Amino acid sequence: MFDADGHIFESQTEIFKFLEDPFRGKTNLLHTPFFPAFDDWNRTALSIAGNYPEGSNSSRGEEGKPEQWLQVLDELGMEGTVLYPTAAMTIGQVKEQDWAAAVSTAYNNWLHHKFLSENPRLKGMAIIPTINPRQAAQEMRRVAAELKGMVGFFISAGVQRPLGDRFYDPIYATARELNMMIAVHAGGPGHRLDMMDRAIMARCLGHPTSQMIQMTHMMFSGVFERFSEVRFAFMEAGIGWLLFNLDRMEEAYEQWSYETPELTRSPREYLTGGQLFFHCETDEMILPYAIEALGDAQLLYASDYPHIAPDEVASRLRKFQAREDLAASSKARILGDNARRLYRL
Repeated sequence: MFDADGHIFESQTEIFKFLEDPFRGKTNLLHTPFFPAFDDWNRTALSIAGNYPEGSNSSRGEEGKPEQWLQVLDELGMEGTVLYPTAAMTIGQVKEQDWAAAVSTAYNNWLHHKFLSENPRLKGMAIIPTINPRQAAQEMRRVAAELKGMVGFFISAGVQRPLGDRFYDPIYATARELNMMIAVHAGGPGHRLDMMDRAIMARCLGHPTSQMIQMTHMMFSGVFERFSEVRFAFMEAGIGWLLFNLDRMEEAYEQWSYETPELTRSPREYLTGGQLFFHCETDEMILPYAIEALGDAQLLYASDYPHIAPDEVASRLRKFQAREDLAASSKARILGDNARRLYRL
């Protein structure tokens, strides 16, 4: 078994030590967060008030350290995990190009030093300055050449331009050149439904709607056709959104395909062709139908630790393994086989 999406909690003071000139040693940088906030909701305060033991309500000095990650992997029976950012998930909202490039490099070097060099069971996702695709491509090549254990590149669904924009083509072309995957991770500003007056509303819809927006734009902009060799993963929104989105895209394509001359296949064919991978929640009732509609070769298990408390992660895994509506072969693919193909492990 292999965890396709775990997380870390960043230490800003530690990342600061990896900054290069002209930011090296400029301690006034520590006065403000390195990465923008997700939205207007204080998730930590909500977790404390509601007594919900998610990662944001844990001691960040204790949760998510390399040694604790290895302990959790042993308890789950997992061979390894791929570590995604937390605060740095909003790198796509950083507007200062030089800072975006510098903090991306510092984060990647810090992640490699603190986690990936600690144990080969810990793999990493590199962040890139999407505000400047040329600089992003440079960082991607550096990561591939210098940072062993990095297995892909993280892009937030909350970037400032939709991901089908040809503005991002240098990033996709570099992923193709390096034969490394790109993960579109749910969440981020811009798709968190600012009209909602309670956090529960925004959190309910934020992740799937952000993925639906990016999937639709990438599909009908021809990204999956122009970069058919690149493996893309859509993470942390479950699988239900995709089934709805698939029907909507198929209907739209039947009626308006003249607007998408780049496509040589229907949306369904792209989604089931083996290029695209999708995180699924272990308790989704719709999962058997998703396997019937999409197959089981592109679905991924994600622990989401330490955003989810270890005992809850273990409980969810046990319940998934005990499900009687899924074949053992499908469980095996979801719990590890597919992640190995996606990340080339």
